[in-house]
Order: sequence, then C-alpha cells, then structure tokens
Amino acid sequence: MKHKPKLNMDKIAKTLGAERRGEVRAGSGHFGAMQVVAEIQARFQAPAGGGRSTDPAWTDRRLVPLAPKTLLELQRLASIASERGGVKVSPLQVAALLLEHATEEADDGIVAELTKQQAS
Repeated sequence: MKHKPKLNMDKIAKTLGAERRGEVRAGSGHFGAMQVVAEIQARFQAPAGGGRSTDPAWTDRRLVPLAPKTLLELQRLASIASERGGVKVSPLQVAALLLEHATEEADDGIVAELTKQQAS
C-alpha cells in the first residue's frame, strides 16, 4: 500500500500568504466528523510489515471496559470514518482519538465535577 506524504501546513500557509494561528478542534455534527476523518488521514500510517494503519505514536496498549451502547456508537463512527477517509479504522482507534481530544480539553475542575457526580 502506497503511503501518503505528510502535509507541511507551515509551507502551505506560507505559499498561500497566510499565517498559522493554532489548531482547530473537532466539534460535533457533520463538520466535526469530517475533522476527525481529516485527522485520521493525516496521522494514520500503515506499519512497515503490513496491517491496519494506525498512529505510530501509539505505543501503549490497554484494555478499556465499554458499555455495549458505547461500542455500538464507536462502531458506527468507525464505519463513517472508514468510508469517508479511505483508511480502515477500528472502533477503538476512534475511541483513542476521542480520548486524546477529551484529555487535552479536560482540566482539574472537570475531573472534580465528574468525580462528584459519580459519588452522588
């Protein structure tokens, strides 16, 4: 499988006479889904020995318990991402991307609030 070259966003911005001002976060809905698809296309690479494309920075593997409803939703999202992105994506790869985004956005206050809700 031929592997796509990474996009150099700084070079693209310079060529267009633009200025990079930071990252855009994926939201919900159609545009959020398309941003996730774009991120998959940019980050995922096929391993040298073959197999499913993945983010080479993901080196740790963990088991994460999921409710059946959550797994069904992840399967649905993975199906959409695979169809639109041209890269086969597993439900737990989608979960890993969503988890990365959630942890980047989380702060101590959110964690404290979630802990309080679980305790009550």
